[in-house]
Amino acid sequence: MPRVALYNVKGETVGDIDLPDKVFNVEVNPSLLHQAIVCYLANQRQGTASTRTRGEVSGGGRKPWRQKGTGRARQGSIRAPHWPGGGVVFGPKPRDYRQEMPKQARRLALRGALSEKVRQGRIRVVDQLQLDEPHTRDIAQMLRSFELTGQKALIVTADTDRNVYKSARNIPGVAAFSAPELNVYQVLNHSNLIITKDAVERVQEVLGR
Repeated sequence: MPRVALYNVKGETVGDIDLPDKVFNVEVNPSLLHQAIVCYLANQRQGTASTRTRGEVSGGGRKPWRQKGTGRARQGSIRAPHWPGGGVVFGPKPRDYRQEMPKQARRLALRGALSEKVRQGRIRVVDQLQLDEPHTRDIAQMLRSFELTGQKALIVTADTDRNVYKSARNIPGVAAFSAPELNVYQVLNHSNLIITKDAVERVQEVLGR
């Protein structure tokens, strides 16, 4: 069972905390992480890109000139793909890019991503993180305390905290999520992970099954 330091928001060590093996000490499966990331990014696509074919653009109801005798190449429509203003060949059409991944596979991938953060020493567990109102300077001060200024960091709280979210979103490279919203892409996309003690328990409830 990995043991890491427990900090306060000022970056001071206030004790130690044992992280559950089932969540923070599992073997990493690179192919599973790749699958989870591809699935996440595909599900973020709107799939609304669309182009018009020659049958959807206006005009072209008759031949531009007769078939023979003009000395020019035969043409059937001024809205053929090679004409200016014509239709698009093999262009994108609205489609669903969504991919599915088994729940157990998603959880195993997330456990692997969290375990890798622990092995790299890129995780900070804070005893509590509570803001009375949104203040970016409070989050910036906490990052300075952990010497993470200018680095990408993911802040994880037990439940959705609008004050923490609004305070972190103005800092480039910093994002805030609740434990139930945690996903593989966000964990791996940020170099450092700052997670509250309560969030560790929430993550264990979901992933430790």
